[in-house]
Amino acid sequence: MDQHQGRCDLHTHSQASDGMQPPADNVKLAKQRGLAAVALTDHDTVAGVAEAKQAGKEYGIDVIAGVEISTRAGGKDIHVLGYYVNTEDELFLQRLRGLREAREERNHLIIGKLQQLGLDISWQEVLDGLGRPLAPDESIGRPHMADVLVKKGYATDMRDAFNRYLAEGKPGFVSVPRVTPKDACEWIRAAGGAAVIAHPGLYNDDELVRRIITESLPDGIEVFHSDHGPEEERRYAEMAKAYNLIVTGGSDYHGERQGVVFHGDLGSKTVPFDVLERLQAAAHSKR
Repeated sequence: MDQHQGRCDLHTHSQASDGMQPPADNVKLAKQRGLAAVALTDHDTVAGVAEAKQAGKEYGIDVIAGVEISTRAGGKDIHVLGYYVNTEDELFLQRLRGLREAREERNHLIIGKLQQLGLDISWQEVLDGLGRPLAPDESIGRPHMADVLVKKGYATDMRDAFNRYLAEGKPGFVSVPRVTPKDACEWIRAAGGAAVIAHPGLYNDDELVRRIITESLPDGIEVFHSDHGPEEERRYAEMAKAYNLIVTGGSDYHGERQGVVFHGDLGSKTVPFDVLERLQAAAHSKR
């Protein structure tokens, strides 16, 4: 198969944030699934990109340097994906560091809320659940806390932990001040990358998504995602066309916890290779 005719999963997470596997394992799995390319898009960090890139050379697969930035708009947490970012841009790394500090503050507040609910959970248990020391520039997220809740019997699985305690509107949810989607798009562009609105269907507010597009001027929108059904795919493909945005997609793979793959299995949602060429062209035009 000509690599440039292959498929690409543009949304995966590793141990550098809240995924279960080392970055190299994501790349190896992408190769096993017959993909031509994979993007590593960890939350508020690019700490795993160098390892993923090295694995890409080993397995003969394209690895895209990515990131997923946490933002806030319209009273909701909104995620913005960045592709082809310069992972050595000092200003960009400094900005991501600030986001991770806000994330850590939020994490401690979540633990406090869970304890107030009578749940026996501590921050040390969350760290111990990693099974390894937390490396510099890695970030911890809600899936790590969900993992402990399941192990201690407070939830049946990851999704149940979110539905009971950790999802927006649930008793353990905490929101801290975050940057706007517009900020994130500008940061990504300043770091030489292309900006994409992640999983718009999860926000349940298409009017807000349109407003974000108008204000933030992203390069693309994630039409294909593990939590999007056919109707969402149709709707966001139309939105992409209306706003002249690149149509992207990916599994949002986090690995397997308690036998359940969260959100979707690597390679289960993909886009053609020419999407990479469009993203790269958009990224280069910002440099």
